Amino acid sequence: MQQTHIGLYDCYIVSNMQVATNIYEVVLLAGKLAQTIRPGQFLELAVPGSETQLVRVPLSYSQVDAHAGMIYITYAVVGSATKRLSQLPVKTKLNVLGPCGHGWQLPQSTKPALLIAGGVGAPPIIAAASLLHEHGIVCDVILGAQTKDKLWGVTQVSDAGARELFISTDDGSCGVKGFTTSVAKRLLDERSYGTLFTCGPAPMMKGVAALAAEYNIACQASLERMMTCGFGVCNTCNVAMAQGGYKGCCTAGPVFDAKEVAW
Repeated sequence: MQQTHIGLYDCYIVSNMQVATNIYEVVLLAGKLAQTIRPGQFLELAVPGSETQLVRVPLSYSQVDAHAGMIYITYAVVGSATKRLSQLPVKTKLNVLGPCGHGWQLPQSTKPALLIAGGVGAPPIIAAASLLHEHGIVCDVILGAQTKDKLWGVTQVSDAGARELFISTDDGSCGVKGFTTSVAKRLLDERSYGTLFTCGPAPMMKGVAALAAEYNIACQASLERMMTCGFGVCNTCNVAMAQGGYKGCCTAGPVFDAKEVAW
């Protein structure tokens, strides 16, 4: 995969709207940054509005339009910074650090891939689906959410070129009632896959990693940590490794080989 270099960019909000309960999508006019960012990498946004907010907000992207210079970022409102971000109007200038991190790797297997996303883990999974489609690798996608109102990404999965979409919700309000891992296990029993990709809550990804080990399938996992600086200086996002020691999520990840992680 092409090496990218981190830089500071002034980006402008093209749109910023609610797309599900407590979930928003902001589209940034990002110029050159949109041409260099790779699927699975993330951005660090400096959100204006509070002098006490010293750290940036790390956010993954779902889609990029390199020709138009636009990056699509979907995020949940979980604190003061993301709440302020959700209230910013069109044309607001944001200082952005990126592209950050180690993204998705093309699988060695050319067999179909199964992609599993939970909640706001959907954006990097959609980016992965686009990457696979671009390289002629078929993929199926599982999207999971607590309820139908918190489900996002259905249209985007189709636009990314996925072969088939499966939905699960905790309460059964859309798709299958239950967890994404149950849907994944059924598909692994019925179909042949060469690779798993996953992003979402840690318990879900732990379950996906266990399935990968059970079925002897390669698995990449995009981990969620509070990546404060974005380039490996602050050591706040360390990930425990199965062989001992730690690696920084913002530099060695956020995408890891699932076998490397001490779940």
